[in-house]
Amino acid sequence: MQRGSFVGNIAKDLKLDIKELSDLAARLTSRGRTQYFALDLNTGYIIVKEKIDREAICRQASQCLLNVDIIIGNSVKIYAFEIMIQDINDNSPTFHDEEIELKISESTTPGTRYLLQDAEDSDLGNNSLQSYQLSNSEYFTLNVQPGVGAVKYAELVLEKSLDREEQAVHRLILTATDGGDPVRSGTAQIHVIVLDANDNAPVFNQSVYKVEVLENVPIGTVVVTLNATDKDEGINSEITYLFRKITDKGSQIFQLNPKTGIISVVGDLDFEESEAYEMEVRASDGGGLSAICKVLIQVINLNDNIPELTVTSLFSPVAEDSPPGTAVALLDVHDRDSGESGRVTCFIKGSLPFELKKSTANYYSLLTNRNLDREEVSEYNITVTATDKGIPQLSTTKNFLLLILDKNDNPPIFDQSSYMVYVKENLPAGTSIYSTKATDLDWGQNSRITYSIIDDELSGASLSSYISINSETGVLYTIRSFDYEEFRDFQIQVKAEDGGSPTLSSNVTFKIFIVDQNDNYPVILYPSFPADGSTGVELVPRSCDPGSLVTKVIAVDADSGQNAWLSYILVTSTDPGLFTVGLHTGEIRTVRSFLDKHSVKQTLVVLVKDNGQLPLSSTVTVTIMVTDSIQDVLSDLSSISSPTDTESNLTQYLVIAVATISCLFFIFIIGLLAIKLHKWKESQLFESSSVNFSAVPTTQYVGVDGVKAFLQTYSKDLCLTTDSKKSQFTNPNSSHSNTLAVNQASQKQASLLFTEAIHLGNEDINLFQVSGFFEIFLTNFVQAYEESVSFQKIKALLEMLDLRSPAV
Repeated sequence: MQRGSFVGNIAKDLKLDIKELSDLAARLTSRGRTQYFALDLNTGYIIVKEKIDREAICRQASQCLLNVDIIIGNSVKIYAFEIMIQDINDNSPTFHDEEIELKISESTTPGTRYLLQDAEDSDLGNNSLQSYQLSNSEYFTLNVQPGVGAVKYAELVLEKSLDREEQAVHRLILTATDGGDPVRSGTAQIHVIVLDANDNAPVFNQSVYKVEVLENVPIGTVVVTLNATDKDEGINSEITYLFRKITDKGSQIFQLNPKTGIISVVGDLDFEESEAYEMEVRASDGGGLSAICKVLIQVINLNDNIPELTVTSLFSPVAEDSPPGTAVALLDVHDRDSGESGRVTCFIKGSLPFELKKSTANYYSLLTNRNLDREEVSEYNITVTATDKGIPQLSTTKNFLLLILDKNDNPPIFDQSSYMVYVKENLPAGTSIYSTKATDLDWGQNSRITYSIIDDELSGASLSSYISINSETGVLYTIRSFDYEEFRDFQIQVKAEDGGSPTLSSNVTFKIFIVDQNDNYPVILYPSFPADGSTGVELVPRSCDPGSLVTKVIAVDADSGQNAWLSYILVTSTDPGLFTVGLHTGEIRTVRSFLDKHSVKQTLVVLVKDNGQLPLSSTVTVTIMVTDSIQDVLSDLSSISSPTDTESNLTQYLVIAVATISCLFFIFIIGLLAIKLHKWKESQLFESSSVNFSAVPTTQYVGVDGVKAFLQTYSKDLCLTTDSKKSQFTNPNSSHSNTLAVNQASQKQASLLFTEAIHLGNEDINLFQVSGFFEIFLTNFVQAYEESVSFQKIKALLEMLDLRSPAV
């Protein structure tokens, strides 16, 4: 049949949809053979792909069947079918030798038969050899005898005696014909040479030789030795052995020694190619007489073929979320041996999440038997072993790599559940403070991590204005410098997000602690520099005892820890050795009793220093009047002026603050203060011409800065008594506090002073308290300016000073 010829409608026979065949990419496979057929996916027809020669495929087999499998797509459906190849008369009968030479003695009696060479026809049945014909001859006729099966033997029969002298050579034509339509034929020339008389033909000791031989015998092995004898003498008794009939394959495997009659192996025997070989041997003597025998060689099967294992389909990579039972490969297993030696079993080496399931006689499906996890195993090197049941057992292995396709099923994971980061204050913007790291067990884009900060607010501002993060590396950077005095710690949330679809993410908390640096000078709260024209003088009676408390220097430091530990040092004094300052309390006490030689006015310079690595310090000047009479004090007040060359930083801050504040507001405050001072002088100070200071404690401060009110908040053991004629200070066994809390807010001090003033009554208000209140207010104002707070904070301070109050 020509290429493209119709063989069968497989779609109709299997009841399959044409579209299903096309969509599933069905295909034909023929194991170990040429692909003679093809599947037309558009029609479902099986058509001839290559021209078929039945004789080349099946030789002399009575039935010629081709086994073909149809594999349908990834569903691994397999359909097996057989195609029978029908014989046609396409081969003519042929003779092995086109010329046949016969030597016949002239003494041969009529009726003697001479076996002729058989013709061969590869076709079967009626298409094979059917008859012989001989050309006309008066000496010879042809006798055709039936043989085994459909094989026929042709014999040349001598009809009348030969006379070599009359005719030495007779030429005949032998014609072999088959039964096909049309009839095919083949011819051979017969040359009959007339010889002198030879009346004895060779005789074999066996008419049929049957032997068995193992299929793995080495080349050169003797299979059988033929034996024929001739009773004649001389040349008529010399016997020569020749193959009379043998297949082409047999002639390549076996060899016959013409002198000895030994048949030996010269090629490779294979039971799977041919189980037996049949041949005929002719023994001829020197006189032209011959005899034939049949030789049957049976090949004994051995397990000499290793199983063949082929990966027909491999579905790699396979997704890690594939359910159990997913097909990952299709295996074709075949063993060319027969019987038990051809039965094959397959198994997988190792404990792998796969199993083999037999689909058909020769196909195995490799399936998953549990869930896969690429993060646990990213690829599998699968080894499949096929073993037959022969003795000894033979096996073969096949290795193939199966890749696992990643799915985004793992979120990023930080190396810690939370982080604590310590950052020094005043670091420049853009400084790297920490590098975080998250890992993702997935692969490729699914493991690509980007970092971001979950925005929130800190002190009314967005966290993104304080901290940023590199989205690729996870390094945290400062956007601006931090101030420990503004806030000491805060939290941020960092999110790590992978690049999968859908994306997965995780968050972690960073607790950021600001580490204090010594960047704030000590601030002197008391005594402060007079800013309202007052002298700021402490009064000490000459009769006070050594160790009496004169006053106390109070300072605070906005830093913390050891940076805020303050030390008080007496730098200079008018009369050295007369006063001492507590190193940690700031209390100024007398060392010894006062003498007449001691100056009434004592000026002390006190240094306040913090305990930072690079210590910062401030100084304050304390003026002390040693006297028992108020007239002496008043006479000296005019000569006392506020220091002009103080080294205190507070003076500089006050100048800056006053310069930047509205001039109109400042004039209003000073005017109000002048009016109150004027009223106080008229109503109380000058009503008494003599004041007894014998009971005045050593801690009182006389002047227009109102420190008396401040001292009332400092020591609640002090009491104030005022009448229309005199002012009396008493200190009944007071026990003073050693220190003032460093973090005591200045605003609270101002509020306490103001409350104390209201408590004294509208009529009995003391100017010392009012001026002290203003002093604390101005100190707070300077501090607010230094810390760059907003005007809302300044407004709050102003509201604390309620100018409408009757006390004011």
